[in-house]
Amino acid sequence: MTRLSTVLERIDVRQPGADLPLLSVSQTRGVLRRSELSDKPPRAESLDAYKVVRCGDIVFNKMSIRAGALGVASEDGLATYHYEVMRPVNGADARFLVYLMKSDWLIGELIARERGIGAGDTSASVRTTEVPFKILRTIEAHLPSPAAQSAIADYLDRETARIDTLIAKQEQLIATLRERRQRTLDQSIVSSSVQAMRLSRIAQITDCLHVTAEFVDDNTYPVASIQECQGPVVDLTHSRNTTQEYFNLLRSGGRVPRPHDLLFIRNVSVGLVSRVTDEVPDFAVGQETVLIRPRGGVDSRFLRHSFMSTAVREQINLAMIGSTFRRLNVSALAALRLPSPTLEQQRLIADALDQSLARIDTLIAKAERFIELSKERRAALITAAVTGQLEIPSET
Repeated sequence: MTRLSTVLERIDVRQPGADLPLLSVSQTRGVLRRSELSDKPPRAESLDAYKVVRCGDIVFNKMSIRAGALGVASEDGLATYHYEVMRPVNGADARFLVYLMKSDWLIGELIARERGIGAGDTSASVRTTEVPFKILRTIEAHLPSPAAQSAIADYLDRETARIDTLIAKQEQLIATLRERRQRTLDQSIVSSSVQAMRLSRIAQITDCLHVTAEFVDDNTYPVASIQECQGPVVDLTHSRNTTQEYFNLLRSGGRVPRPHDLLFIRNVSVGLVSRVTDEVPDFAVGQETVLIRPRGGVDSRFLRHSFMSTAVREQINLAMIGSTFRRLNVSALAALRLPSPTLEQQRLIADALDQSLARIDTLIAKAERFIELSKERRAALITAAVTGQLEIPSET
């Protein structure tokens, strides 16, 4: 085992007036020009204090190294103080070192060292949020000869490229399926638009209360969070609980959801709508969630599908207020105009959409699972190769 400090040298060079591109680090694309990721100008008026990066240097984001934000620079450039710049020494292969630093094994080593930082502090919750070079350099790793490092890097370049190609195809498939899903939904909703009505005419709209600390308990009624209201139906698996007193207050105000009610998120992920099913027990709803109770003659499934249509989403986007913190007022929500065909037509459309969208959602879920497994295989392959657990086949 060899310390990483023997094959990596920290570089911290400034060159005022240097005419070099500003570099950035992506978790998926490695080191690249910042202009390829964003068209925003750099925050600093002058780049004189930025670090100089040379072609072949390793650059990593101290705040995101555990997420894989590092790579090898393919050109000279400049990097902000958020980045560490390292140069391989003693013949080490930069690509191998990057794969090593992306491996689950090294991430585990970093986590173990993070737990020790601030050990003299009386607070047990103290943890660093960044990984400087002084921590990285202390790690001892399995480092084969430079020639073996290059062979491993060549192998991983080939194999990870194949996996990445498969992942990219599945991501494209998901994008195509989501487009098909939205098109299917829009066509069904548009075909029903013989007339449109304000939401306040076809549903009762109730803004929900804030769940304050004194009303939180561990063993009574669950409180649905925004996360649990983001899917097609409400999921209370990981919800917190509230007291009987608070639940009675909600019930008296008509704020306890019933089966077939809709829950509308009006901040953060504005416009997401979940439907309360018969299987969900009594629960409360927190602040910034609006309870929508369809009136007679309205199918809640059709109403939810309508909310997810492009036409209604455009209304929501136009009605939102705020620049940084976007939200939708209840009055603006009540003013939304939604299609309102007959109840029989609503049920027919909802039945057809439930079936067709479920088929598409199944295909999307399969593709997402394929991507998840491929990423796990990619990570396992890298770890096995750089830690000497895998015999690298010779290239044929």
